[in-house]
Amino acid sequence: MAEITADMVKQLREATSAGVLDCKKALAESNGDFDAAVEILRKKGLASAAKKAAREANEGIIGSYIHAGSKVATIVEVNCETDFVARTEQFQTLARDLAMHITASRPLYVAREDVPAEIVAKEKEIYREQMADSGKPAHVVDKIIEGKLEKWYSEVCLLEQPFVKDPDTTIQQLLTNSIAALGENIRIRRFCRLGVGE
Repeated sequence: MAEITADMVKQLREATSAGVLDCKKALAESNGDFDAAVEILRKKGLASAAKKAAREANEGIIGSYIHAGSKVATIVEVNCETDFVARTEQFQTLARDLAMHITASRPLYVAREDVPAEIVAKEKEIYREQMADSGKPAHVVDKIIEGKLEKWYSEVCLLEQPFVKDPDTTIQQLLTNSIAALGENIRIRRFCRLGVGE
């Protein structure tokens, strides 16, 4: 068994933002293998993030972003469980990044659950009309409509959009990673995007 030094724990802590005891346990479990310890901590963090998602989040901040030229701006309410986390640099950076993302990507809703049923029905109707002369069987048309609807959700729902700073990560994944790192439930409650003349 490899000896776990304080320096190893410190390096792992800096790389993952995990607690000292968690870092020690992960290094012991991985027999001193740094990369394996990082993976262990990530798995534990993401698993605990799923549990934390059900907890109340009534604290938080309003993040804002004003684009160069002051023609477009966004404010977003991001909630967490405690004022302590709301004041951390990591949480405030998250709120600013979300405001910047909203400015660039123009979502209409936070999540698909927020989309009114009549809007979804209208979209489906439009897709059905587009497929009317296709000659495809009804069950194939239904699958195509569902596919188009999924793509539409990824364009209009903030949580399903690819993050502008990292297109391989959705906003939902960004939130999940932040929950794992900060140890509290985090929610995007609402946002408002303003553009001159829009």
